[in-house]
Amino acid sequence: MDFQIGLVVAGLVVGFVVGMTGVGGGSLMTPILLWFGIPPTTAVGTDLLYAAVTKTGGIFVHNKKKNINWTITGWLSLGSVPAALLTLWILHSLDADTTALNNMIKYSLGWALVFTSVAILFKKKIMVFSQKHAGDKFHSESKTQNVLTIAIGVLLGATVTLTSIGAGALGTVTLFFLYPILPTPKLVGTEIAHAIPLTLVAGLGHASMGNLDLALLGQLLMGSLPGIYVGSMLSGKMPDLMLRNAIAIMLFFVGFKLIS
Repeated sequence: MDFQIGLVVAGLVVGFVVGMTGVGGGSLMTPILLWFGIPPTTAVGTDLLYAAVTKTGGIFVHNKKKNINWTITGWLSLGSVPAALLTLWILHSLDADTTALNNMIKYSLGWALVFTSVAILFKKKIMVFSQKHAGDKFHSESKTQNVLTIAIGVLLGATVTLTSIGAGALGTVTLFFLYPILPTPKLVGTEIAHAIPLTLVAGLGHASMGNLDLALLGQLLMGSLPGIYVGSMLSGKMPDLMLRNAIAIMLFFVGFKLIS
């Protein structure tokens, strides 16, 4: 792929938004890549490795602040990594029919965007509801909690591998239901820690099927790495709620268009 300044700018904007609001990069980056005319399979495969690299920096910061619950990360990975491998095997078996594969990814991507937009819009209400109705009683049922955490991992593993979306917004919101007493920074840090092995496994799997453009990946990272830094520095200094709602509405309409 030839150098395109537009892709560097896209990486910069997405990195800035992720750093400032925490909204998942995949839900923004993949639709942008489709808009640039990148085939769905290449867009998803490249975006997965883009996410793995960009979120690696976050894991060091969160671990230093002790914002990662490694036990929860382990249970999530126990479900998500095998689910990612199974999804990759299914995608590989469909490789002969590229048109069908691209259509399936576009349709799945549309639904993932719609659910992500809803999760972003109602995140605070979901948090309040889960904290009010779950309480300590649910936390005493550790076996049930572990099984459900693995089940969430399976769901995220399949969704993220197929669409590159879900590890951030959907993952964090679903964890709020299971761990309502855990502080928000620890939930976010835990989900970032879980997203790295998941996106790395899924991204390498896509790369093995030829769904990776290294030149494209390099241009995105060229913009996103400084973008994430600047966004993180400005976090809390801009109207976060307004920006989140605008992003959620945009994602909903993009998802609806892909579905229809």
